[in-house]
Amino acid sequence: MATKKSPAKKKVATKVVKKAPAKKAVKKVATKKVASKKIVKKVVKKPVAKKVATKKPATKKVSAKKIPAKKVAKKTVKSASSKAPKVDQYGLEQDDEFYGLYFAKSTTKGLVEVKPCTFSLMYWWKGLLGYPDMIEISKGSNTAMLQFESTFGGGDSGETELTEKDVLDIDHIIEVDEQEMMISLYSYVPIPVPEKLVGALSLAVLNINPETRYGSLEICPTENEEGETEHFLRYRAATYLRGIKSGKVEAIESMVTNGSEFFGLALDAMCVNKSIKKWLLS
Repeated sequence: MATKKSPAKKKVATKVVKKAPAKKAVKKVATKKVASKKIVKKVVKKPVAKKVATKKPATKKVSAKKIPAKKVAKKTVKSASSKAPKVDQYGLEQDDEFYGLYFAKSTTKGLVEVKPCTFSLMYWWKGLLGYPDMIEISKGSNTAMLQFESTFGGGDSGETELTEKDVLDIDHIIEVDEQEMMISLYSYVPIPVPEKLVGALSLAVLNINPETRYGSLEICPTENEEGETEHFLRYRAATYLRGIKSGKVEAIESMVTNGSEFFGLALDAMCVNKSIKKWLLS
């Protein structure tokens, strides 16, 4: 390939010589070009050296900037952690109504710790209603239970199946789960459901539950002392106290009040079936 290109260059050179008036002038021009190339090389070398010199302090400046940037980041983390809410032994934040407080009650077994949800129930039962303390607290105080009875009476508007003369007893159980911070209400009809009414009652529960805006009805099978299965009608509602900073006692009161109202409406709706009504009032 090189031998082919070299004769081509010679032909071009001979043509240029013929057109140019003098070969010397051409040579001088060539020497000037060579000289200019040398100057360019020198000029290029100098700025390259300068650029290398400027790069070193530039890297130092960059590293100097990184150091204060890290310090600023640490400061912001400290300020953010200082703003984090404080919590007490029960996980309650500083703006909670029971923050930092310790409750206990005296029993035959000595002092028993009363945790926040149990204390809220106790305050509602004793402080607002004025009833004697009947709350049973488990070992470790993580669960508690309150059992009581009430009397239910129908309406007097003439539009309900149960009238004010129709009265029945209801059993209630309120359970406390401190770890979940949940309060559960269970309201029972204390007499077992006759076997012949289990099917009709189950159908009534399926029809009424979608219309119950709060809580739900259930048919619970249990075994009695003789080992026989019995069915009981109950109403269940629950509420979480986690996240409620103020108003835990009011939340429990609202749950029981609304639960009693909706359970009463459900019982009245069931009494469209005369057999169920007769069983409830038996």
